[in-house]
Amino acid sequence: MPNRPIPKQTAGAVTGAVLPSSESPSMKKIHSLALIIVALLTLSVGCDRTLTGSKLTTKNYDQITDGMTKAQVERIMGPPTSTETKDMIIFKRTTYRYEDGAKFALFTFKNDELETKEGNLAAQR
Repeated sequence: MPNRPIPKQTAGAVTGAVLPSSESPSMKKIHSLALIIVALLTLSVGCDRTLTGSKLTTKNYDQITDGMTKAQVERIMGPPTSTETKDMIIFKRTTYRYEDGAKFALFTFKNDELETKEGNLAAQR
């Protein structure tokens, strides 16, 4: 067998070695479970509408009356799907649109007071 030079090793360098883990198997399971729980909680934050159900119901729609403020409507209906505001010099008109599948409702405010409401919820009784 021919003599081959032995490569020099630097102090403290270990290549290709696998260091033993200081965690026991039960600790690894606990860490894995904790990561799964955190991941599920993170994903569920974006699914709030699914978990709590839609607030776009006939019952909630019927509670909305002329003269209510935007804050009062949002307390009952939740945040709108979309809003549109037009500044008409002497007053401001804001429209809240709520959608859930085929259901929809429009609430129009004049200077923060509900002026009109319309939608297809009244027909779904």
